[in-house]
Amino acid sequence: MTNRGNKTLDLNCDMGESFGAYTMGNDLAILDQVSSANIACGFHAGDPPTMRRIVNAALAKGVAVGAHPGLPDLQGFGRREMKVSPAEAYALVLYQVGALAGFVQAAGGRLNHVKAHGALYNMAARDRALSDAIAQAVRDFDPGLVYFGLAGSVMIEAAQALGLRCAHEVFADRSYQDDGRLTARGTPGAMIEDEDRSLAQVRQMLHEGRVTALSGATVPVRADTLCLHGDQPGALAFAQRIRAELGADGVALHAPARG
Repeated sequence: MTNRGNKTLDLNCDMGESFGAYTMGNDLAILDQVSSANIACGFHAGDPPTMRRIVNAALAKGVAVGAHPGLPDLQGFGRREMKVSPAEAYALVLYQVGALAGFVQAAGGRLNHVKAHGALYNMAARDRALSDAIAQAVRDFDPGLVYFGLAGSVMIEAAQALGLRCAHEVFADRSYQDDGRLTARGTPGAMIEDEDRSLAQVRQMLHEGRVTALSGATVPVRADTLCLHGDQPGALAFAQRIRAELGADGVALHAPARG
């Protein structure tokens, strides 16, 4: 990679998604590669012992801790859409953020950010009323929290309207549509499995401020934080590679600071 000057980027990972007898991801190893951890809060995945363990590990490693609230759908891993009203979404998010924040406080830390999970995230990216409700729950819990939302989407607009600090999120392993939304899972081409192609997409978003959509169209995008999925095959190896190559490219990794 060519050194193209210094830039700051947050590298975040969705984790803490094991529960009961089920183990997902290699969270403790991935924590060494990222600057922010989005920890499941027990609805789409995770359970209290897992929440406590990953919160404590993240704080010990100096990784910023965020709540990762999702829809109440363990079987579907929170990736199946549900018909929820804005009032229900508000309550779901507030409940889960409060639960995760309790573990952070007990460990002597402070919650840094909130990022919705899966279907809840994607629904909010196209539904301003839902985005308003989620952002309001975050603000009502703690107005100093950073709000992670899909870059350029109504999620960001809703959070900014309430005065929240925002981090525009981009993805290395997902393809984009012409309107800047992610291609729906299950659609051909939705997932980018080739590491070189993923890295090229990251480089384009970070250094050029744009991404090439699945159609071939060029879409403007702002990259504040880059998501890695901890449950993906080869997640650790990819995290190690992307961190090394971003470092060689002069990119410093820093979590967005809360208010």
